[in-house]
Amino acid sequence: MDEIHKYLPMTETAYYILLCLKNPEHGYGIMQRVETMTEGRIKIGPGTMYGTLSKLEAQQLISQVEEVDRKKIYKITDKGLSLLKFELKRLKELIENGVSIMEVKRS
Repeated sequence: MDEIHKYLPMTETAYYILLCLKNPEHGYGIMQRVETMTEGRIKIGPGTMYGTLSKLEAQQLISQVEEVDRKKIYKITDKGLSLLKFELKRLKELIENGVSIMEVKRS
C-alpha cells in the first residue's frame, strides 16, 4: 500500500484516464469519453493525453494490449486498478467529511 501513496493525490487527468481504461481504449477514444463524462468540463489535449499515457505506462499503471490501425490500445493493470480503488476511497472520505462539516444543523 505504501507504493500507492507515491501516486497520490492523482491529477484529474490521470484519474479519468485510469477510469476509462477499465475497458481497453486508445488515446483519442479516452479524450472523447472524458469530455462526455464531464459534460465538457475537462478536455484533454493530445499532448497532455499522450504524455500522461506514457507516464502511466512507465509506472506500470496501464499497459498497451494491442495496436490497431496505428492506434495503441491501452488497459489498466492490476496495480493501476488498486490505485484507482484507493483513490476512490480517498475521494469518498473527502466528500463525506466535507459534507459532514458543512451541513447546517437545524434545531
